Amino acid sequence: MAARSGNRPAALRSPAQIPLRPSAVEEREGTAVPEREGTLTGRIPLADPRPSAPGGFAAKAFSGEVVPFCVVAFREGHDLIGVHVRLTAPDGEESLHRLSALEDGSDRWQAEIALQAQGVWHYRFEAFADDYATWAHAAAVKIAVDVDVEVMAALGQDLFTRAATDKTRTPAERKRLASTSSTLSTTDAETALAVATDPDLAGLFAARPLFSMSSATADQTIVVERTRAGVGGWYEFFPRSEGAKRQKDGTIKSGTFRTAAKRLPAVADMGFQVLYLPPIHPIGRTHRKGPNNTLDAGPADPGSPWAIGAAEGGHDTVHPDLGTLADFRYFVREARKLGVDVALDLALQASPDHPWVRSHPEWFTTLPDGTIAYAENPPKKYQDIYPLNFDGDPMGLRDEVLRIVKHWIAQGVEIFRVDNPHTKPLWFWEWLILRVTTDHPDVVFLAEAFTRPAPLRGLAAVGFQQSYTYFTWRNTKRELEQFLTGLAEETADYLRPNLFVNTPDILTEYLQFGGRAAYRIRAAIAATAAPTYGVYAGYELYENVARPGSEENIDNEKYEYKLRDFAAAEVAGDSLAPYLRRLNEIRRQHPAVLQLRNLAVHWSDDDGILVYSKHLDGAFTEDGKPDTIIVVANVDPHSVRETTVHLDTRIWGIEPGVQYDVEDLVTGAVWTWADHNFVRLDSFAEPVHILRVKERS
Repeated sequence: MAARSGNRPAALRSPAQIPLRPSAVEEREGTAVPEREGTLTGRIPLADPRPSAPGGFAAKAFSGEVVPFCVVAFREGHDLIGVHVRLTAPDGEESLHRLSALEDGSDRWQAEIALQAQGVWHYRFEAFADDYATWAHAAAVKIAVDVDVEVMAALGQDLFTRAATDKTRTPAERKRLASTSSTLSTTDAETALAVATDPDLAGLFAARPLFSMSSATADQTIVVERTRAGVGGWYEFFPRSEGAKRQKDGTIKSGTFRTAAKRLPAVADMGFQVLYLPPIHPIGRTHRKGPNNTLDAGPADPGSPWAIGAAEGGHDTVHPDLGTLADFRYFVREARKLGVDVALDLALQASPDHPWVRSHPEWFTTLPDGTIAYAENPPKKYQDIYPLNFDGDPMGLRDEVLRIVKHWIAQGVEIFRVDNPHTKPLWFWEWLILRVTTDHPDVVFLAEAFTRPAPLRGLAAVGFQQSYTYFTWRNTKRELEQFLTGLAEETADYLRPNLFVNTPDILTEYLQFGGRAAYRIRAAIAATAAPTYGVYAGYELYENVARPGSEENIDNEKYEYKLRDFAAAEVAGDSLAPYLRRLNEIRRQHPAVLQLRNLAVHWSDDDGILVYSKHLDGAFTEDGKPDTIIVVANVDPHSVRETTVHLDTRIWGIEPGVQYDVEDLVTGAVWTWADHNFVRLDSFAEPVHILRVKERS
């Protein structure tokens, strides 16, 4: 299901997933040609096997993901080859799956396979000289023009005699093959041509190929993780703001886990499956930040949750204002009843008041004047945070972090959103994630990796199940085409994007100045372009006023409580929540949207109209029917755009020029489309079409 841009040739249809038994013929002495001593190239060259991850790490998939297994394979001359992939499931069961050649002349072969069982899978590609296909092709061409009829018949007779000796075939198959061999002894051109073009015979050899030489790649590994590792809608809120109340003296009393639990039904009703909580630990008082990141916090200012640690405790403690550890477990249980997983922030840093500062000063960086260095990300300064230094006592620090993670797993947490993982050594994450998932395979780590491409990809390769991306800063048609294609094609084997539309740190100019249309556009693209996306609370209220000179909300919730009335806004029709709810309904109802590698970019005549599709064959859906979604988005939130969109309908099995119906899954409108279609998208009304390709009656 590799992503394809519009007007590119599609892959040849791969045969159904048929567990193939090795043929007895391949086990006969002398049927496999040994590799030449001292060479790297096999008798039939094989190259660029995928899925793969950089650095020798295992590729990744989630349970239910449709994975394209592909490899480059070719041989000299004109004889035909076949390729299959030998899969070994986590329980040791082995199966063969035949690959088909792509039509683009790349010598790349591919089969799409849905991996269900969670665990470590092994696979290798095997290429072989396809003796039957070579004979059938040559025979069909030559016999049709009365060339070498006797020679082709004799070669075919020998081939069918060999195949009839395959004791792993059924008696009926062996009888049929022996009979065909006898038939070819007549050397009658018409009879021989009928044999060479018989589709039933071709089917027998497709399922159990006959070959005289073969080569194989080295064994590869792919780790299949639970579905939530790759699929889900995330919602973020600060529990201290949920249920917070203003007192008579003007100060605000913090919300608690118990009051925050009352917000859970609304989150679940919008269709989100993961609730992400910023750090819930005690907050330091030294250099505590005040409103809008000021340095003069008042006695009632709560401070930044990321300034972790105080006299009350550190990373294994909950903030007293939020309640007790028992209250947190109650919150997790209430979420789980609603089908919502709680994700907890793992921020490996400390306030100056954290117990670690006194007990383990070697875990921090000490400056020449004897003070500990605080965190910086120029021009930003975080005087309330000390970053950790993994070089002073790496073993002690790593063991402490492992203890903390296990502590929260014991409280019911199975998802961790990791703050700034690119500021810690890569070896540490490889070690930690492997140690944790070996004992707890359902645990998921999301990397907040807003960093350069190399470390972002490195974190994904060493084990992070998900990653933030540059999505928030990709807003034009051209930017989005390149970005989404890269996610679906270049890195999908190991990097799973989580397309958060906003965060407490990120309010882009697109959202600041794009009005309500910008919020609809970004949500629609995020929810349909990737299986996992996220929303930070306040997005549904169109909170778009930035602190001057920054890219984050004014009166930022990182430094103060936020009092919101979500219900009143929705009643007044002043909320995006109904639209988010509909987007999540579409995601539940259409499995094509919940795959990553099937995104295909198409074309429009307007530089503001983005077009892409997501298609899933019926072989991979529960009802056995194909699922095709087309997204047409006006990414200019300030205009009405009219244009023609051009679609490669072959991707979903419709020949160019053939008409079909599409239904807008948001408005319910139905149109008749083909491969070239007029659209009009009004940013002030409906800036995005999310279209389902309907079966025509």
